Amino acid sequence: MSLGLEGKAKALVLDANILIRAVLGRRVHVLLETYASHVHFLTPEVAYQEIRTHLPEILTRRGLAPTTARTLLEQGILSRLPLLVVPILHEVYAEREQEARKRLVGRDEADWPYLALALQLGCPIWTEDTDFFGSGVATWTTDRITLYLEA
Repeated sequence: MSLGLEGKAKALVLDANILIRAVLGRRVHVLLETYASHVHFLTPEVAYQEIRTHLPEILTRRGLAPTTARTLLEQGILSRLPLLVVPILHEVYAEREQEARKRLVGRDEADWPYLALALQLGCPIWTEDTDFFGSGVATWTTDRITLYLEA
């Protein structure tokens, strides 16, 4: 199965917390727009389900009415984010599930799709989640990601 990863120098898996930062903040979104022309930004499709579940709660805690929060998300950056960060189907990385789960034992095993995708594609993960540290895949945090993007 071809993912169409040709034509760009590198690929990077983003976890849900980075996607949330892209929606709620400015820095991550600017980085995505700046480097999208030569970096494949990817995430398991389940990440979009996860942020659609959690973002309304986050926005409500920040003082927005639930209906306003949902409208903002549906019509705002969240609707355009898949153009910058491509959701990847489960079938692409499913064969790496057991390996990923094994590497995350004692940590947040629910994060296995991100690790499995990174293992399948041989690329690093952009995350703030320390559960990925020491999992055998390079990880980059937002404060260091430009080192990878500009290399």
